[in-house]
Amino acid sequence: MYGIFMECWVALKLYFGNPILPIILFVSAVYLLVCEKDIRKNIILGILPIVILAGFLLPITKIVYVAAFDDGSDTYYRVLWLIPMYVVIGYAACKLIFGFESKVKQRVALVAAVVIVMLSGSLVYFNQYMSVAENMYHIPQEVIDVCDVIAPKDGDSRVRAVFPSELVHFVRQYDVNILMPYGREMLATQWDYYNAVYDAYEKPEVINAEKLLEATRQSKCLYIVLRTDRKVDVSLVTMGLKLVDTVGDYIIYSDPEVQTWYEEQGVYVLTP
Repeated sequence: MYGIFMECWVALKLYFGNPILPIILFVSAVYLLVCEKDIRKNIILGILPIVILAGFLLPITKIVYVAAFDDGSDTYYRVLWLIPMYVVIGYAACKLIFGFESKVKQRVALVAAVVIVMLSGSLVYFNQYMSVAENMYHIPQEVIDVCDVIAPKDGDSRVRAVFPSELVHFVRQYDVNILMPYGREMLATQWDYYNAVYDAYEKPEVINAEKLLEATRQSKCLYIVLRTDRKVDVSLVTMGLKLVDTVGDYIIYSDPEVQTWYEEQGVYVLTP
């Protein structure tokens, strides 16, 4: 039971990130529990958050949740979604601030509340995924440039392509007609999924061209997009692929064998 409790405790810490935030939430809920006279608000904003937090840490809660859902071990943190966290904090702050009769005290309390909330987070512009927008889609321009090269023309079938992991999140945002053999599920290591293309493409330091083509042809990937600095044991052109274009830091190859398969199926996708 202690081990399960520690798993719940770690999940709680990971969910909130900054330790200040759960403290603010708990203090706000206790404050409303004591000071809120409206019984409905008291229950929803005071009692409920405390009960959910306490229940989340109980091993029996996780045991029941995991037994009820197939992916319970990976999604247990979603129990915390039941807490109206920012409503609780915001309402408690407003109740405290406007509880003062003096305008000066209200302003001081407001400034203090804002500072405390600011300390519970981090500046979004320091996030590794935050960058200056390069285009109206707010995704890396290289993603657009690569996709424009391989995107099917009007009336053509969708194409399947394998991309480096740093581009996977953005491709479907730009063009849903470009399919991929795997998505973000392979990038979340805690899920530990298996995908033959991912294993051959991303995991080795030096790509084994034969294994990569075996996997991409099995999943009918017409295009392979590689970083220019990615090492491959044998040139993909030597293995029969066609060099389509080089876009920024990425090289685009097409596979004539997969193209032939498309044509045999009556699906005509013209390679650039």
